[in-house]
Amino acid sequence: MNPSTPLSRATLAVTAGRPTHERGAALSPPVVLSSTFVSSGVPTGDEPLYGRAANPTWSDLEAALGTLEDAALPGLVLSSGMAAIDAALSLVPPGGRVVLPRHAYQLTGVLAADLAARTGLRAVPVDVADTEATLAAVRAEPTDLLWLESPTNPMLEVADLPALVAGAHEAGTPVAVDNTFATPIAQRPLEHGADLVVHSVTKYLAGHSDLVLGALVTSDPDLRARLHAHRTLHGAIAGPWEAWLALRGLRTLALRVERSQASAAVLAARLAAHPSVVEVRHPSLPTDPGHERAARLLDGFGSVLGLRPRGGVAAADAVVDAVRLWVPATSLGGVESMLERRRRFATEAETVPEDLLRLSVGIEDVEDLWADLAQALDGLG
Repeated sequence: MNPSTPLSRATLAVTAGRPTHERGAALSPPVVLSSTFVSSGVPTGDEPLYGRAANPTWSDLEAALGTLEDAALPGLVLSSGMAAIDAALSLVPPGGRVVLPRHAYQLTGVLAADLAARTGLRAVPVDVADTEATLAAVRAEPTDLLWLESPTNPMLEVADLPALVAGAHEAGTPVAVDNTFATPIAQRPLEHGADLVVHSVTKYLAGHSDLVLGALVTSDPDLRARLHAHRTLHGAIAGPWEAWLALRGLRTLALRVERSQASAAVLAARLAAHPSVVEVRHPSLPTDPGHERAARLLDGFGSVLGLRPRGGVAAADAVVDAVRLWVPATSLGGVESMLERRRRFATEAETVPEDLLRLSVGIEDVEDLWADLAQALDGLG
């Protein structure tokens, strides 16, 4: 192949983080189960020294994540998505100011509130779909970080990342983007100039509902060094088995996302026409507020739906109880299709409708998924 010809994201998911092609070499990287590494003299760089600082199995996954996000550096793998979010917010000094989505992963908001109580962090919630309002909030006072999600969890608002990143940088504010929902298959925030990308590897990247991991990706060597030091000092490290499983799951990322996104679009259109449905949120729908922006900025409309059945909370809970193939579960991005009513959590944003069901579409046959949803909705009467 011509080395100057860029590989597709699907190919990179399969090839990144593998050993070099040498005769007799293993095709897949091994799991390195060691807490301690042979070392003498003055340590240099990311040399394996002790298991809290580095592990070759992490390095393989980190190389793959950096490649997929078009970063100039390997990523950093952490023990959970929350560990990654915590490390990213550690960049904000005590008393600092963060602008973040009013609708975001609920524990991002809970952590921001905890930091507000302990360190004086000032968190300013905004509607990230409103570009001007978001940038006005950034410019209103010196701001230490603009935190973005796009699409947002669980309301699926789509942000204009290029405009927001450019505007924040003009104001001297760095930008972090939680890219868990879109994945690098659909969106690469660093290409738009974002400073930091955050992932819950637990979700789409690993994809099989069998591990908990997080990741950070940046092209800034100083920023990566700070985050690496935070991980080492605070001990939020990944187990080598989990890192190996995540790398194995990553190989099928493009296929899983392609299948689940296609099914999500089919289900969204059918749900929008069902008489027992009040509202459907999915950027694939031409009537969705984020449709035009998603079509312009994303390489796909995502695999998460928002659904409000007719009949309020009781109807939403009845749908969850009635499905048989869909799994009632608090997660997303696995091969299994899952659903839940989000406001059953007291920590979910109050602006999220009480009856909103979040559906994470997996890779099952779309007709089976539809038949199960249809019978649950038909049962509402």
